[in-house]
Amino acid sequence: MKNHLRSTILILTIFCTIIACKPDPAETVVSGKIWTGNPEMPFAESMAIKDGKILDIGTKDQITKYIGEKTGVFDHPEGLITPGFIDSHVHFLTGGFRLSSVQLRDAQTPEEFVNRIQEYAATVPAGTWIMGGDWDHENWGGILPSREWIDSVTADHPVWITRLDGHMSLANSKALELVGIDRSIQNVEGGMIVRNENGELTGIFKDNAAFLVEENIPERSAADKDRALQAAMRYVAENGVTTVHDVSADPEIYQRAMQNNELKTRIYAITFLSKWQLLNDYIKDNGRGNEWLYFGGLKGFVDGSLGSHTAAFFKPYSDLPADSGLLLNPEKDLYKWISSADSAGLQVMIHAIGDRAINTLLNIYERVATENGPRDRRFRIEHAQHIAPQDISRFAELDVIPSMQPYHAIDDGRWAEKLIGPERIKTTYAFKSLFDSGAQPAFGSDWFVAPPLPLEGIYAAVTRRTLDDQNPTGWVPEQKISVEQALTAYTRNASRAGFSETRTGMLATQMLADFVVIDRDLFSIEAEEIRDAQILETWIDGKPVFTRE
Repeated sequence: MKNHLRSTILILTIFCTIIACKPDPAETVVSGKIWTGNPEMPFAESMAIKDGKILDIGTKDQITKYIGEKTGVFDHPEGLITPGFIDSHVHFLTGGFRLSSVQLRDAQTPEEFVNRIQEYAATVPAGTWIMGGDWDHENWGGILPSREWIDSVTADHPVWITRLDGHMSLANSKALELVGIDRSIQNVEGGMIVRNENGELTGIFKDNAAFLVEENIPERSAADKDRALQAAMRYVAENGVTTVHDVSADPEIYQRAMQNNELKTRIYAITFLSKWQLLNDYIKDNGRGNEWLYFGGLKGFVDGSLGSHTAAFFKPYSDLPADSGLLLNPEKDLYKWISSADSAGLQVMIHAIGDRAINTLLNIYERVATENGPRDRRFRIEHAQHIAPQDISRFAELDVIPSMQPYHAIDDGRWAEKLIGPERIKTTYAFKSLFDSGAQPAFGSDWFVAPPLPLEGIYAAVTRRTLDDQNPTGWVPEQKISVEQALTAYTRNASRAGFSETRTGMLATQMLADFVVIDRDLFSIEAEEIRDAQILETWIDGKPVFTRE
């Protein structure tokens, strides 16, 4: 009798132990080839998700225990699952507006440029400002457009259309009339107003000169801005982007969307460096935010862009020997703003494209870090396109993050050598050299300037084949990187660049369940095939926000 009782107790004990060891079921279990982004476990087969976070990740056998009666099970026997892509440099609201503006990016001739503007003008009421465009004069040989090209087809519409790099814009005569600008207008520091041989305005305004027009353009309505934000979030979700670093953020719009529970993309909101005190005061009163909307970054400028001949170089442009670019802000002002913002514990990220601009900024960063003392500051250089060879190692040495956009490389590569010559392009978009030196590049798009397509960016970084297919083995091929490095730059490194590495950028236990499903395995296909890959699903917070039909 005693033996029977002991046996019964033993069986009950074992049964209760088994029941107790079985974990609570997951809401969702997702399986497939998973690249986790975690160096300690790069690949997995399955992950369990609950309450927007990853409960566990590992082999299928390890995760099966989380499947209950109500668990949603999603199996992807083909393709690849990765952490959600983080676009570390966008102009998000402008990108949303661009989706419905005149489309000039691929206009190949002056005639096509004019015709598209004329056709668009016919679709909007008289008096409506025609903006956006994203034209590229290099498509037709490098001749800058003039207001004379479009005046006759836009007599009833003010026009302010921007080159795709955002560093010069064209106004028609109607726009100049409305904002009160005539030939008597003078150049401004850090900008240029282009004139013809007779001193007349061509309508082209470069960099800081553009503010002369923009500050007089009527502001968009709150409703228009809200619609643009929703359009932007839908568009990036279709392309696998789950977080963006908005380097021209409008806090009011994001706060409104947050209050209305309308944010569908995670936002790192970055405001203007010169107004750092406003951000500092806001954070003191309201904190830095949460996992959906986070504040703490400041964006400034050193120079302009290569395509506008306003990126600042040590030596003149090869095709314009009298010109070496522009410094948009005095060095003393940059130092003052950066030092003050850094002292307040804010993150600083500055646009620098030419080798002189990058060198100037690295020097300021080094000085500020020395003067202000050690802290986890994560200075960033936005774009970091044309680095002097001696400055490459300084990124890792100073823990400066190069925030780069690989799509620009396969775009600019069509004509960059004409502008800066064969020697300077050797360290242009120096992805491999930066990785090899120990730096941690973060990738993004610069949308609206380039499309927010991480898969296209990975293709660009891995192949460096220019958009015109004139470089089949890659433009500056010694700077190609691996698929894993490119994925890392779009996930883990980009998350670190926004101080969110404890929440996003990897698929690991207790991380947010932000991930994408790609229709093919980027590790097993030919590099040229990457650009044909498609996002099948995008998940944020453990829920699908995009599913391809």
